[in-house]
Amino acid sequence: MEAREPAIAYGKKKYTVEEYLEYEAVSTEKHEYYQGELFAMSGALMPHNKVCGNVFGLLWNKLRGKTCQPFNSDMRVHVPRNTLFTYPDISIFCGEPESLNNDKFNLLNPVVLIEVLSDSTRDYNRNEKFRLYRDIPSLKEYVLIEPEITSVDIYRFNDQGFWDMQQYRKPDEALELLSVGESIELVEIYEGTSVLKR
Repeated sequence: MEAREPAIAYGKKKYTVEEYLEYEAVSTEKHEYYQGELFAMSGALMPHNKVCGNVFGLLWNKLRGKTCQPFNSDMRVHVPRNTLFTYPDISIFCGEPESLNNDKFNLLNPVVLIEVLSDSTRDYNRNEKFRLYRDIPSLKEYVLIEPEITSVDIYRFNDQGFWDMQQYRKPDEALELLSVGESIELVEIYEGTSVLKR
């Protein structure tokens, strides 16, 4: 699994969506796409991978057999309204996933998106990427997890059309994913990491 660490790739060349999809299909690396530019994505450190694995495993077990299902960072999400193609750390889809041209790969309708942060992606995920994600009509919750301290923030889309933010900072708290009717204890999110040993 890879961290969200975009870096401009291949100079100033602009790519069409079709060129990006063709390139990505044969590339050995993952790339984000936004308004004609490709952004290379680099590998992640162990704390990031551990937290991602914990959260995905917990969600897989909790949602198994239900109408919502989680995907890891191999699943690409596309936002037609602003052209973004990206690989969230974890995404949750409810009902039938919709994809670009029914390709079953570039999914369009996530209900929950989860990003595990790093020093190089923290500002991007909290600001610019969240702005781009807000163009997804189906999105109800956006979760940001710090892998090396006990810190989880969730943004929820409310009935008035605004995003509310709730913070979790204590290991005995539970992250509530209201859109899928499940919760995850922070002690489970950070299981096996050095965070709980401090």
